[in-house]
Amino acid sequence: MGNVESGFKWIEGGVSAARGWLAGAVASGIKPSGKPDLVLIYSASAAVAAGSFTTNRVQAASVVFDRELLRKQQTAQAVVVNSGNANAATGQAGEEAVARTIAIFSRLLNVSERDILVASTGVIGVPLPVERIDKAAPALIEALADTGSDAAAQAILTTDLVSKQCAVEAWLDGHLVRVGGIAKGSGMIHPQMATMLAFITSDCAVEATLWRAMTQRAVDASFNQITVDGDTSTNDLLLTLANGQAANALVTDPTCPEAVLLEQMLTAVCVDLARKVVRDGEGATKLIEVRVSGTQTDGEARTVARTVTGSSLVKSAMFGNDPNWGRLAAAAGRAGVDFDPARLAVRLGEFQLMEAGQPLVFDRGAASRYLKESDPVEVRIRLGEGPGEGCAWGCDLSYDYVKINAEYTT
Repeated sequence: MGNVESGFKWIEGGVSAARGWLAGAVASGIKPSGKPDLVLIYSASAAVAAGSFTTNRVQAASVVFDRELLRKQQTAQAVVVNSGNANAATGQAGEEAVARTIAIFSRLLNVSERDILVASTGVIGVPLPVERIDKAAPALIEALADTGSDAAAQAILTTDLVSKQCAVEAWLDGHLVRVGGIAKGSGMIHPQMATMLAFITSDCAVEATLWRAMTQRAVDASFNQITVDGDTSTNDLLLTLANGQAANALVTDPTCPEAVLLEQMLTAVCVDLARKVVRDGEGATKLIEVRVSGTQTDGEARTVARTVTGSSLVKSAMFGNDPNWGRLAAAAGRAGVDFDPARLAVRLGEFQLMEAGQPLVFDRGAASRYLKESDPVEVRIRLGEGPGEGCAWGCDLSYDYVKINAEYTT
């Protein structure tokens, strides 16, 4: 951390880095392991809120509730997250569990029930034991701290191997503004939106409609561009909240320098968390970054990049350190984007494998070593001379993916 990019600097602190944001975690007994499984993210002042949610038709009660709440209002103050239980496919009991959870924290925090969002992750189809949440809630309130991001990032994990958090800061309008977040995700990762939970906070003062537009663009460039296994979960959601405590002048004009920089910060946090989710993919040994250029639009380039990263044949070749570039070309060709095959170019790291639709001679042994030793593995595909560009991130498909998902009840 500490480097400067596009006018902002990477810092420590995650979801509690921004002014006025507290986080905490406790063990409530939802996870059989006894590890921390209940998280609270809280601001004493109202924050403009935005969300992005799974497109799976089977949706967790938390997803349904949050989406409806954010349709009705633009602000929130708290997010309650449990791990170890998805509270999905649980019918009316799931809805009642959400309502009880919100009532518990509304009373303890002395905020309106309309100011609380919820999220769940874990095993599908098992009733959520709200009585355990009720019993642990007072201790969770006591655990809130402006250094609580580490604990929160750890407590939301399920099959993840590592926690995921980051934060950035920059000067806007003479005021120091921060954006930070945490995420979890390892399996069932695929657009739209990519399977995981993510929570991002900021202390910037920004108009609600603009914040929501920024959030959606940031999601499209990050979480909707990652894939591990082609499965989209019942519980995917991302929530972004900005409480205005940086005291900068309210950002309202999407074209002003402050808005541009704020969106860069938000997008950077989303991309960093998204990459960490994929790198922690179940059984994964390497991160794969696919950049596509030369299309007519950015959307077309993103579509091709997603298709390539999601190809089981590509992922298998990457695991086997096999520079089988034909699989890259074939995946690009079936993405549904029109291009002239005579202009196709494919590059793997420093190895140009195809140019102008023609295969090139390359050192296969050296290319295989590149795949074995590099992380991330960089794939570059050019489809023509258009201005469109896009990037997607994936991981290889290993033997361990099957083992993990054969042994883990979902």
